[in-house]
Amino acid sequence: MRKGASKPDISTADAVKRLLLRAASISYPNGANGAAAGVSFDQTLKTLGIVDEMQPKIRRAQGGAGAMAMVASGEVEIGLTFMSEMNAGQGIEVVGALPREISTPTELVGFVSAHTKSPDPAQALLRYLSSTDAAAVYRSVGMQPAR
Repeated sequence: MRKGASKPDISTADAVKRLLLRAASISYPNGANGAAAGVSFDQTLKTLGIVDEMQPKIRRAQGGAGAMAMVASGEVEIGLTFMSEMNAGQGIEVVGALPREISTPTELVGFVSAHTKSPDPAQALLRYLSSTDAAAVYRSVGMQPAR
């Protein structure tokens, strides 16, 4: 939400559905361009059964930062993207994560190819990304570590 706006209830699927249907406008990354947050939120709208009702209200953005900029400028009422793409310094207030029943978490997977010529540095990177030190960084930007 725009900085200073009251935070709406997003604790249940029904609360999110009511919020979206009442909203004048929303923005989120364009899933058609490959934005994972957009693909995820398109599915959320399908899960809620409100795709058709929401179409006139949607302003698709170039990435999560673009969606948040639209909120900060007042161009749209609500912006949605991954928590890691939100920055309260942008003139927005983060409300929180959507309920899991309507928004499946996105997971990132890392692996070392069997064809790599230098597996040791790649394995060291994956060990770090799976470490408790990295987990603290993930949490600091609104992400949840896998372990």
